[in-house]
Amino acid sequence: MNIFNNHLRLYITAGLLFAFLTYLTVIMPAFQNQNNNLPLPGSQPLMGDAKAGKLIYIAEGCVGCHSQQVRNVEMDKVFGSRPGMAADYANIGRTSLWQNTATLMGTGRTGPDLTNVGNRQPSLDWNLMHLFQPRSVVAQSIMPAYEWLFEIKENPAKTDVIVPIPIQFLNGKKGKVVATKKALQLVAYVQSLKQMPLPEGSKSPQFLYKRPEKIAASKDGIASVDGKELYAKNCMSCHQANGEGLKGAFPPLKESPVVVGENLELYVDIIMNGYNARPEYGQMAAVGTNMNFTEFDVAAIINYERNSWGNKAKEVTPDEIKKLMDFIKVKMTASK
Repeated sequence: MNIFNNHLRLYITAGLLFAFLTYLTVIMPAFQNQNNNLPLPGSQPLMGDAKAGKLIYIAEGCVGCHSQQVRNVEMDKVFGSRPGMAADYANIGRTSLWQNTATLMGTGRTGPDLTNVGNRQPSLDWNLMHLFQPRSVVAQSIMPAYEWLFEIKENPAKTDVIVPIPIQFLNGKKGKVVATKKALQLVAYVQSLKQMPLPEGSKSPQFLYKRPEKIAASKDGIASVDGKELYAKNCMSCHQANGEGLKGAFPPLKESPVVVGENLELYVDIIMNGYNARPEYGQMAAVGTNMNFTEFDVAAIINYERNSWGNKAKEVTPDEIKKLMDFIKVKMTASK
């Protein structure tokens, strides 16, 4: 064959064959995969501080201890409402022109998975405290302290974001802990990590190897949700296991007039929509709304808090809470 005697023709033919096979085996499947796994409705690409925070997350090596993938096994249910899927990562673009896409899925879990941490722990104060000194909010934490992302100032500016660190964690330093721009950007990225709901009618992947759900029997014999477990998952990181909170950061629930009082509407509103009326404490996020609490969940948490740490108050029923939740929704809609 003359093609083997003509180097130019041989190289052109080989090059075209290589390009065709590359398109057939690499480029075409990639486009098909991209079209089959479009971003979920509501998901947005990272912008501004969150985008800059992702680069800090990479630079600080956070991916070495934290994953961003909810596996389809029951033990991962604490990290997300459903197992992860390809569409969860479809909106992640290239890091830069010269850097490949960074999904940061991770391969180890020295710390918890962060797929849905923006919903699980949306408090800015808590995240900044945890970043400066993890033991200030989680006594058993083995995460290193990232104090170099903060400054100690005796006279902070009005625009500075002051972190309410308890004095025992300042190691003798005097002044206020102020978050640097890098700290705020890193937290902005962490708070952006939220698992998007699937479109209506879409079937969610199932968790495998399900364990029997823990339930607790109420005094009237009706099975209810385990309030202690719900508190541990959603409230304890701020208000602590002993219900005493953290002075200057998160209020105590022990002997709290809100917890043991008669104003259930306020109590339910705080759980569902958060609270920011006490300047001496950090802002509470809308935990109940973020985690899609039902009346059974809210009733279980209230009953646990009202009868723990020495608190004594009348238990509530899911029916009572359902009426209050509906009333609060109507009131909020009317006020908009």
